[in-house]
Amino acid sequence: MQKLPDPLPAGQPVEDAVHDARALVPNGSTANIVLDGQTYTLRITRAGKLILTK
Repeated sequence: MQKLPDPLPAGQPVEDAVHDARALVPNGSTANIVLDGQTYTLRITRAGKLILTK
């Protein structure tokens, strides 16, 4: 099991996480993302655009 990082102290600025979309989509077209028990599909189009659907 992966250990999650400790939360930052209150008041400390938080930088936005940056992820390469192509790294999230290993098969080159779609990846499933789960948020609060709901599954979303992230898709890279042929035109290189991102589409996120429920």
